[in-house]
Amino acid sequence: MIGKFASALVLLSSMVLLGAPGFSQTAPADQTAAPVPATQQPAAQPPAAQQPDTGQEPSEETAPRRRVKPRTYKPWSFNAGLGANLDSGTTKTFVRGGGYDGTVGAARNASKYLGLRGDFLFADLPLRQSSLALAQAQSATSYLFALTVGPVINIPVTKDWGGYIVFGPGYYRRFGTLSDDTAIPGSSCNAFYKWWDGCPNVSIPLSGNFIHSSQNDFGYNIGAGISRKMPSGVELYAEYRLMHGSANGTTTDVRPITIGVRW
Repeated sequence: MIGKFASALVLLSSMVLLGAPGFSQTAPADQTAAPVPATQQPAAQPPAAQQPDTGQEPSEETAPRRRVKPRTYKPWSFNAGLGANLDSGTTKTFVRGGGYDGTVGAARNASKYLGLRGDFLFADLPLRQSSLALAQAQSATSYLFALTVGPVINIPVTKDWGGYIVFGPGYYRRFGTLSDDTAIPGSSCNAFYKWWDGCPNVSIPLSGNFIHSSQNDFGYNIGAGISRKMPSGVELYAEYRLMHGSANGTTTDVRPITIGVRW
């Protein structure tokens, strides 16, 4: 009995040991393991565009430069002209109009509209016959040197036409000589000799120097002109001025009218 039981137990154990590997390797159809997905690799990036190698270092960025506007005026301008003189004031009493004058000048321009101008003027001051009679002279020479400086205001009207205004202080030197004078030294001075500056006192000097006149005056001048630009760039101008100076109780007043060129 016991031997049969032992034999059956050994047989059962052998069956268990032989059937376990097959049981472990066999799996139900519905429990088949799902395949593990492969790890996705990131898409390859396109290679960056390579800059051509010029062998030079990249230049630093610079600030944009301001565009310089072209200058529409000349820094310096010059003028020269000739004309005639019209007298005024006390000068008109002893000097007749129509004497010639000539002028040269230069201007330093700060802009298209404003500058500083200086002029030198030479004017003939021919004496009237009534003045020669008072001087008891047959003939005479009388001249004026003038130096003026002051602002000039330019007024453009069109591309070719313009105007300007000048004003400022002035220095005037009036001088002259009487010819064949028969006045008696020591006699009383008349109105002409006082203006002529030949009588520093109340009588004609005994030295006889009264035949020569030389007087320095300080005063002012103001004037205006018009200009016309020519195709060559040179300007024609016409100008009128009033000049006034005084010294020693006498005055010098002239009104030159000048036509000339500016460049």
